[in-house]
Amino acid sequence: QVQLVESGGGLVQTGGSLRLSCAASGRTFSRNAMGWFRQAPGKGREFVAAISWSGGNKWYADSVKGRFTISRDNAKNTVSLQMNSLKPEDTGDYYCAATSRTNRPYYTSMNEYDYWGQGTQVTVSS
Repeated sequence: QVQLVESGGGLVQTGGSLRLSCAASGRTFSRNAMGWFRQAPGKGREFVAAISWSGGNKWYADSVKGRFTISRDNAKNTVSLQMNSLKPEDTGDYYCAATSRTNRPYYTSMNEYDYWGQGTQVTVSS
C-alpha cells in the first residue's frame, strides 16, 4: 500500500520559515516526478511546486517563486519544501503528491498525480 506522509507544518509569523517533508512508503518514486499542492480555507487546491525524478528540473507557482524551494532525496524516498519569507496568503493545508507518469519531467495539474498525502497545516500569522 502506497503512503505519502507529510510533516513539518505549523504556526509561523509573517516572514518566517518552515520546512515541509514528505515520506513515501509502499513503492519507490525515484523515477517519478513529485509535487506539492496547497489548499487555502474556502478555496480549491492549487499547485505550488514540482520536481523531476532526478531533481534536475523544478517548477514553481508564480506566487512562491523565489521564496520556496523543492528538493528530494531518492535514497530516502522523500521530498521536501523549504518555505521562506512566508506570508499570510501562504496559509493552508499542504499536500505532497506523486505521479506514475513518466512522459514529462514534472507535472503541475492535480489530475496528473496518482498518490496524495493527507496534508499538513501551515498557518502564517500577520
